Amino acid sequence: MNKLSRTWSSWRHARKFAVRGRGNEFAFPDLLVQGHVEIGSYCRFRNNVVLRAVGEGKIVIGNRSGFSWNCLVEAAELVRIGHRTGIAENVVLRDVVYEFFGSAGGSRAVARRSAPIVIGDSCFIGSGCYIGPGVTIGDSAIVAHHSVVTRDIGPLEIWGGRPARRISHRTEGVPESVKREVEELIARFGLREDRMEGRYEY
Repeated sequence: MNKLSRTWSSWRHARKFAVRGRGNEFAFPDLLVQGHVEIGSYCRFRNNVVLRAVGEGKIVIGNRSGFSWNCLVEAAELVRIGHRTGIAENVVLRDVVYEFFGSAGGSRAVARRSAPIVIGDSCFIGSGCYIGPGVTIGDSAIVAHHSVVTRDIGPLEIWGGRPARRISHRTEGVPESVKREVEELIARFGLREDRMEGRYEY
């Protein structure tokens, strides 16, 4: 996609959001936005992302966050995603489910349960995950690929599985050999400066 096409695509998609920050790029043909969707600054999206807020529902996405290909976010109440959080491809976030168990009827005849989904700052949600209603994921947590999350995840925790369970913690119980390796890498290569520092507010 050339520069003119990227500019046109970004302008066309940006108009779909109820609230939007600056510096966002939507350089692809397909982005479906329905209902009240708010987006921060410097976010990135891949192709075929669906952001659907139903009725009074809201989707709120923080700065520097993004979605890879083929993601679905559906909110009947609220789906909130923090700053610098990455959502990999084929992830589904839905704050509503239908209670088919115990009922012989179709989707119109069964009860519907909804509760907000809140994902913190600096999280990573692996490809193919499903995040269900009422789930809160703490800051800097990681969810492994193809997990089904139905319970809250604490900050810095690593979860995975179907249903997802706690696997580890990012900073507690780290072997000394791993700590030394990380320290050596930082001493050797340093930490790259954030090129967007100061260009957005939290």
